[in-house]
Amino acid sequence: MDKIAIQLTNISKKYVVHHERPTLIDNIFSKKNKGEFWALRNVNFRIPKGEKVGIIGPNGSGKTTLLKIIAGITTPTTGSVITNGKCVSLIELEAGFHPDLTGEENIYLNGLLIGMTTNEIKAKLKRIIDFADIGEFIDTPMYTYSSGMKLRLGFSITVHSDPEILILDEGIGIGDRDFQKKSQDKIQEFFKKGKTILVVTHWLDFIERNCNRVIVMKKGRIAQDGSKSLVAQYRKRLLHP
Repeated sequence: MDKIAIQLTNISKKYVVHHERPTLIDNIFSKKNKGEFWALRNVNFRIPKGEKVGIIGPNGSGKTTLLKIIAGITTPTTGSVITNGKCVSLIELEAGFHPDLTGEENIYLNGLLIGMTTNEIKAKLKRIIDFADIGEFIDTPMYTYSSGMKLRLGFSITVHSDPEILILDEGIGIGDRDFQKKSQDKIQEFFKKGKTILVVTHWLDFIERNCNRVIVMKKGRIAQDGSKSLVAQYRKRLLHP
């Protein structure tokens, strides 16, 4: 039996939606103006180690919520998630940064948060800095960085952490044209190394080229789960709804 990298059991996620801006009195004494939105409903699947899985579906179908739950960025309302191996995501790359720390200090902070050891960070520090290509800003506080610089540094830390499970969201291309090329090349290295990879994107050609399994989401549930031939079926439905 294949070793399992990710297992989801009965995963559901509920959000509370305010239909109007509530007053303080409403918040304290009333439950009016609140509705429930289930982003995910009873999602179950197992992903063997080394599998490349593309998750597709229309906007609002629960794709990104699903990835955030697997990555540990958010928690499910019900159900359980099991991941075996170091799991990192290219979602919310700026989340672990502290604005008052320098770029180098944030490399240590962020690296430790995603499971790297201090010695590992020291050994890879120059490679992380060189890949991010932010020049002398590496020694300045994070609050001086542009959004693009933060994303590049976050991406560099993540891809140098040697994860066993990599989670990719829509923003596969990061930064300017040169950095996008460099980041794409780095992602392709992970596909060739036999890592477990989950990717959510509307870029269907990318899924067809790189994934051996496709999960189609619809209204918070798994509509289909099978080979990458599902991409062609999905594309036809987009053209002939």
